[in-house]
Amino acid sequence: EVQLVESGGDLVQPGGSLRLSCVASGFTFSRSAMSWVRQAPGKELEWVSTIYSGGVTEYSDSVKGRFTISRDIAKNTLYLHLISLKTEDTAMYYCAKGSKYAGYSNRGQGTQVTVSS
Repeated sequence: EVQLVESGGDLVQPGGSLRLSCVASGFTFSRSAMSWVRQAPGKELEWVSTIYSGGVTEYSDSVKGRFTISRDIAKNTLYLHLISLKTEDTAMYYCAKGSKYAGYSNRGQGTQVTVSS
C-alpha cells in the first residue's frame, strides 16, 4: 500500500522559510517521479514542483527561485524547502506520486502552510 505522510507546515511571516517533508512507503521511491502540489482555499489544485527519478527538477513559475525540491533516497523522503514566502503561498501542500504530465497516482493528507503577519 502506497503511503505518503507530509509534515513541516506552519504559520510563518512573509519573507520566512520552511522545510516540508514527505515520508514515502509502499513503492520504489527511487524510481518514481515525485511532486509537490498545493491548494489554496477556494482555488484549484496547483502544481508546484517535481523531481524525476533521474534527479531532474521542475518548478512552476510562481515558485521558481524560492522553492527547492529534493529527496533522500536512503530515507524514502521527499523535501520542499521554501524561502522568501509570500502571503499567496498560503495553501495546503501535498506530496504526490507522479508528475503533471503522467498524473498523480497517490497523494498524502497534506500539511498546512500559512504565510501571514
